[in-house]
Amino acid sequence: MQKTSSRLLSLLSLLQTRRDWSGEDLAGRLDITSRTVRRDIDRLRGLGYPITTVKGPAGGYRLEAGTHMPPLLFDDDQVVALTVALRTAAAGTAVAEDASRALATLRQVMPPRLRHRIDLLRVTAVPPPAAGDTLQVEAHVLMELSRAVHAREELRFDYAPGRGAPAGNPRRVQPHHLVTWRQRWYLVAWDLHREDWRTFRAERIRPRIPTGPRFAPRELPGGNISTFITSRFRGNDGTTTGWPCQGEVILHLPAADVAPFAQDGVVEELGPHHCRLVLGSWSWTGLATAIGRFDTAIDVIGPPQLATAFGDLATRYTHAARATRPGTGPTR
Repeated sequence: MQKTSSRLLSLLSLLQTRRDWSGEDLAGRLDITSRTVRRDIDRLRGLGYPITTVKGPAGGYRLEAGTHMPPLLFDDDQVVALTVALRTAAAGTAVAEDASRALATLRQVMPPRLRHRIDLLRVTAVPPPAAGDTLQVEAHVLMELSRAVHAREELRFDYAPGRGAPAGNPRRVQPHHLVTWRQRWYLVAWDLHREDWRTFRAERIRPRIPTGPRFAPRELPGGNISTFITSRFRGNDGTTTGWPCQGEVILHLPAADVAPFAQDGVVEELGPHHCRLVLGSWSWTGLATAIGRFDTAIDVIGPPQLATAFGDLATRYTHAARATRPGTGPTR
C-alpha cells in the first residue's frame, strides 16, 4: 500500500481527470478500502481542496472550483504544453510579464528529468513588426471588457482616437466580443449613439465604472465573429469575407516565384515562365500596387477597373519621376 502522502497525490490526480468519481471506483484504482478513501478525502479538504460529496445510489466525489487556486498536478505532456503556451504568451502579449513569471515558477519545481526535456525545447515566438502607434493593452482593461461581454452589460468608456491623443466624448456601447487581430486586441460592440457596429482598439479604451444595464444580444452581421472581423478589416460591411476589389492578371514569372508572396491570392501555373494570379484588396489602386510589387510584365485579364487603376498609377508615377531630378529638388 502506498504511503499516505503518495496516496493523497494519486487521489488528487484522479479527481482532476474527470468531474465525478464514485468512492468504489477510487478505492479500486488506488487499491485501498472505501473507508480509507473517505479519510483521504477529508485530508484533502483540510488542505484547502474543495471536494464535494455527490449524492446518488453509489455516492461519489467531485473536485470543485474554490475561492483560491489550490496546488495542481500535471502529467509530463501537460507540463510540455504549458511551457510552450507560456513561452508563446511571453512574446509581446498583454500578459507577457505574468507569463514569464509563471514559466519561471513552473520550471523551478520540475523534476530534473522533465526540466532537461523542457530545456531542449527551444520555442521562439517572433511577433510581426509593431506599428508605430502600437501600445500594450493593460491586463485589467482586458479583464473588465471580457467581464462586460460575458455579463451582457452596457459599457461606458473614454476612447482616444490615436496614440497620445486626448480621449474624445465618452462612448456608450453594447459589448459583444473581445478579439485579437494581428497582435492587437479589439472590442466589437454596438455603438448606441451611432446605432451601428464598431471595432475599438482595446489599448485606447479606458472603461468607466459602473457599467450600465443588461441588454439582449443583437445578431452579428455575417453570422459569426470570424466572418465579421475579416470582412470589416477588408473594407466590407461585415457580412462577407471577400475583398471589395478582386482582379485577375497574368504575370511573366514562374508560379513558384509568385506563390510565397501572394498571401491569400490564388496562383495557377500556366507554363515555366508564366502564371495566373487572382488577388483581392480594399481598393483598386491598392490591388494594382500589390500586383506591381512582383516587378515583372503584367497582362490584365479583368475587370476593367483594375486596368484603369494601373493607368492612373502609371500617370502618377510618371509625374513623380519627372518632378524630382537628382540634385535639383522638386520642380514648381
